[in-house]
Parts: sequence; C-alpha cells; structure tokens
Amino acid sequence: MKPLTVRDMTEIAIVAALYIILTVTPPFSLISYGAYQFRISEMLNFLVFYNPKYLIAVTIGCMISNYLSFSTIDVVVGGGSTLIFVGLGYYLFKKYMTERITFFKGFSYNKAFLYFSFFFAASMFTIALEMNLLQGMPFFYTWFTLFVGELASLLVGSYLIEKLVVAMRKHGIKFI
Repeated sequence: MKPLTVRDMTEIAIVAALYIILTVTPPFSLISYGAYQFRISEMLNFLVFYNPKYLIAVTIGCMISNYLSFSTIDVVVGGGSTLIFVGLGYYLFKKYMTERITFFKGFSYNKAFLYFSFFFAASMFTIALEMNLLQGMPFFYTWFTLFVGELASLLVGSYLIEKLVVAMRKHGIKFI
C-alpha cells in the first residue's frame, strides 16, 4: 500500500464516521448490538475491495462503535476481528471482482462479494466466543444468530454498495 495522503486520511475519516453513525445512531443502534445483529454499517466493508485503505476506516469505525456501546474488550475483539477477517477476505476474494454469479434471469451477484459475505459471516465465531465468555450466552446458538444477521446485512449491503459505486463512477465522482 502506498503512503497515505491527506485526501486518503480524510476519506478514511469520512468512512469511519459513516460506520459509526450507521451503528450507534438510533434507530440503527437497536439492531447493531447483541446476539441478534443486523449492522447496516457492515456494508461499508465492501469498500475495501475498491480501495484497501478503507480497511483502516471500517476497523476504526467498528472499534469506536464497540467502545461507545459495550466495553473495551469488544474494541479489541470486534475491531481485531474486522481488521483480520476483512483484510483476509479482501486478499482471498479480490480475484473474483470481475466475475458474476447468476441466480435467476436478470439477477446476478458479484462473486467476490458473495464469497466474502459467507466468509465474514462465518467469522462471527469470534464475537460469539466473546459473548459466551463474558455474558454466558450459548456459543453455537449465538454464532448462528450472528451469522444469519451478518450474512443478511452483508448481502443487502454488497448489492447497495456495488450499485452506489457504479452510479458514482457514471457521474464522475472519484471518492471510491
């Protein structure tokens, strides 16, 4: 990765702030925490596929969101999980960015985004383990509920992010 410019740092700060707003602001905060999560902010993870600098942004956004809501341990576990698994997902699946999977007539999905969605949703075992150890929640049930919520938010979010990026590029907007 090349050295970050002032513009890069500004864009990282904007995306991190968006992550925080989409997580902690009511009514989003009602569905962003606990064993049943649907974090709308997770859609921003897909920005990493367009520019790896956004890995910093989503990690910072996740860490601050977790600090504002739960505890310092969640800053380390949740933020660390985001850094490791979003980064790993980017390197594992970026080669599929130009490929599409067609599910039914007229609807196709970005292959990298689809694979990443399942991969990252499966990584919720780290959060389930944290909840099990700190709050006594049943591990497998919590992992399942986190997986389903994360997968749903990622699938919806990846579709929206891809449409947004296409629209931005069409109109000459160079944020991504």
